[in-house]
Amino acid sequence: MDKPYTGGCACGAIRYSIAGEPLFSNHCQCRDCQRESGSAHGSYATFARAGVTLTGEAKHWDIVADSGNVKTRGFCTQCGVPVYMTFAAQPDVFTIRAASLDEPARYKPQAVTFAARGHDWDRLDPSLVTFEGMPPG
Repeated sequence: MDKPYTGGCACGAIRYSIAGEPLFSNHCQCRDCQRESGSAHGSYATFARAGVTLTGEAKHWDIVADSGNVKTRGFCTQCGVPVYMTFAAQPDVFTIRAASLDEPARYKPQAVTFAARGHDWDRLDPSLVTFEGMPPG
């Protein structure tokens, strides 16, 4: 069995362990991710929900994406760190913030999404596949 991806919030109140490899890993430059990250993009790894074990209690808040779908973000009520995101339109996936990984070097971004909303001062790896919005299907 492959080594699980583990991580959580800064204070340890929320922890996850994920079996399997990411389905998709990306830097997202949409305005929602900019605001939530406090920077110019968010970095994420998305996994099959079936492989996720989550402990601790997160506070959730919903936001409607440009697509009209609802994104639910989970963050720690103790330290305030954002840890994960789920999508109403895709209940079978679970997305973690790359910075929440115990071993962040395991994060390997594949693409940049919502590059149309990016800022000149946020220079991401030019070799990554870039999408102006969300990639198709």
